[in-house]
Amino acid sequence: MARAATTSDAFNAIAEPQRRDILALLRAGEWPVTDLAQELGMSQPRASKHLRVLREVGLVRVREVGKQRLYGLDARGLQPIHEWVGGFERFWTGSFDRLETYVQELKQTRQED
Repeated sequence: MARAATTSDAFNAIAEPQRRDILALLRAGEWPVTDLAQELGMSQPRASKHLRVLREVGLVRVREVGKQRLYGLDARGLQPIHEWVGGFERFWTGSFDRLETYVQELKQTRQED
């Protein structure tokens, strides 16, 4: 029996580490699939499969130049992830503020000793 698709959105697509690696490389610009595969140490069919998933969820775009297909990052697809993670910003900011206060208190205590 065929397995159901689990990559219906950007969250699921980037859950796979090799897809995150592909996105990281595409930040620098467009790449042909053969070069991506070689850089990441995977087969060309495997890289193509990952690129297809990323393209289907709107994280990657493809452009044909002659017979070559160049893949590039479409960061607009990351917007839902950015918005979701941004909801935790207040938590992290508060944590860092408390850490800064604690460090300052430690410094002051050591200077008084």
